[in-house]
Amino acid sequence: MVRAVVDRFVTSLLVILGSCILVFSILYLLPGDPVDSILDPSTATPEMIANLRHQLGVDQPFHVQFLNYFGKLLQGDFGKSLLNADPVLPKIWVNFPPTLALTLVGSAISVIIGVLLGVLSAIHRNKPIDIIARIVGLFGISMPTFWSGILLLLIFSIHLGWLPAMGSNGWKTLVLPSLTLGIVGAGFIVRMVRNSMLEVINEQFIVTLRSKGLSEKVIMYRHALRNALIPAITMIGMLMGEMLAGAVVSETVFSRQGIGRLIADAIMAKDLPVVQGVVLFSAIMYVIVNLLVDISYTFIDPRVRRSA
Repeated sequence: MVRAVVDRFVTSLLVILGSCILVFSILYLLPGDPVDSILDPSTATPEMIANLRHQLGVDQPFHVQFLNYFGKLLQGDFGKSLLNADPVLPKIWVNFPPTLALTLVGSAISVIIGVLLGVLSAIHRNKPIDIIARIVGLFGISMPTFWSGILLLLIFSIHLGWLPAMGSNGWKTLVLPSLTLGIVGAGFIVRMVRNSMLEVINEQFIVTLRSKGLSEKVIMYRHALRNALIPAITMIGMLMGEMLAGAVVSETVFSRQGIGRLIADAIMAKDLPVVQGVVLFSAIMYVIVNLLVDISYTFIDPRVRRSA
């Protein structure tokens, strides 16, 4: 098992390295000059532009720029903002806690709704509750995040006035953005848990448990659900990583502080070091979440532990 954990850790480091190369390459190839974000092209002289390009190092070849960038990353330096010369990493750390809270609450909503409806849907297959659960799942998967966010905003903030429409102070401001993220995740989990439960219910060991006289509740909730949740855990981990990296829509719709809002503002201002830093930071968080899920898998599923 130790070897499996080490292998996954090494694989995660390689994924992070690939993310560094990919992020830097994409932003390097994008049209536009970062100097334009600092100097006014209509008033700056060619000498001023050339001097600033030299100071920023953007006049160097691709490989030189990447090695400089990667060398600074290894020292924990994510660069400085082009707009105000503030270090990027502290800006990310300041905005990370609100995004983390949003992700955790959104994931909890997804898991509670998704697992509950998925289990009920499988147990009551082809009955009204199954149809309702499948409609909810389809609704969550099909609805774009920005659309569900605006819909919740109109209902609960504007018409009913129950919850604040924007901001990031207090638990009330967390409800609607979390629901926006949670509804999408719940749609995927409902379908995953339902399909897994239906497969497990039809397996031979369930028939054996029934022949021993165990009650249907014990069979479903103690034996079938435990086995059905194993594949769902992988999806939950992936959803958490996606929510952490993709909270930009929810944070923008509800004007919340967070790294999603930070990258949206940086893109609008063409502040490339901040964009690079946030994208790379999100990729690292995504890899860490999936690494933890992979490691937890070896503890939860004895078959994985034995094969490792």
